[in-house]
Amino acid sequence: MAHPVKIIGVVGAGQMGSGISQLAASAGFQVLMMDVDQPAISRGLNSISSSLSRFVRKGAITQEKMDESLGLIRPTTSLEDFQPADFVVEAVAEEESLKKRIFSQMDKIVKPSAILASNTSSISITRLANSTKRPTQVIGMHFMNPPPLMKLVEVVRGMATEDPVFETTKVLAERLGKTVCCSKDYPGFIVNRIIMPMINEAFYALMEGVGTADDIDSGMKLGTNHPMGPLELADFIGLDTCLSIMRVLHQGLGDTKYRPCPLLVRYVDAGWLGKKTGRGVYQHD
Repeated sequence: MAHPVKIIGVVGAGQMGSGISQLAASAGFQVLMMDVDQPAISRGLNSISSSLSRFVRKGAITQEKMDESLGLIRPTTSLEDFQPADFVVEAVAEEESLKKRIFSQMDKIVKPSAILASNTSSISITRLANSTKRPTQVIGMHFMNPPPLMKLVEVVRGMATEDPVFETTKVLAERLGKTVCCSKDYPGFIVNRIIMPMINEAFYALMEGVGTADDIDSGMKLGTNHPMGPLELADFIGLDTCLSIMRVLHQGLGDTKYRPCPLLVRYVDAGWLGKKTGRGVYQHD
């Protein structure tokens, strides 16, 4: 039987965390949105506000609906405020040690019945669950970027995740207007297990001079009907995130086909991380 969810906590107010907070508030849930300091919270709230404003301009929602949604979000810089949450989604950087620390803290703060979910795109849910005393109530809830627009949520069961926790998460994702695909807890899950090696191979093609970045992206866009080429997509995701997922795949599956491309490593070493830094494979304004 699914657990009732009324209050949702979101750890992280960055691109993913603010998008998940926006979705939850738009669906009528009370939302606690936490980040480390006030500037991070302000950036998150501004991002939500401008996203909802675009929906208003397009006629998808009313100004009243926007105001109502914003009114349901309570920002905080303290995890202690998550005590009343029924369901918590962690959406911080893709670093296992950081995520484990947050899960361990949340486990001590939120009520015993609360479900702890991670928006991780590749890290083992079983290992994250092991940093808590409630591994049966830990699950992966991987939103695609940007959460308000992308239709999919990948739900990932850890080794110990119980059926009611899975059902609650699936029902919640559907209430947020998403379609669910279910993955077992293997490195990269479904989506990144398939898309990241393609991005990595595009970097090999670029490194070996098979084609220019434009040629590679045009070939994949027009030749396979992808909305974005793999190098353009990598810049959008963040090259550091792509590299960290490739390392998880390489380490977790042990196959040389997942070895990160040296050119991808060089871009990240140079701090050319894509759209977020203004420079990746391409220059961004």
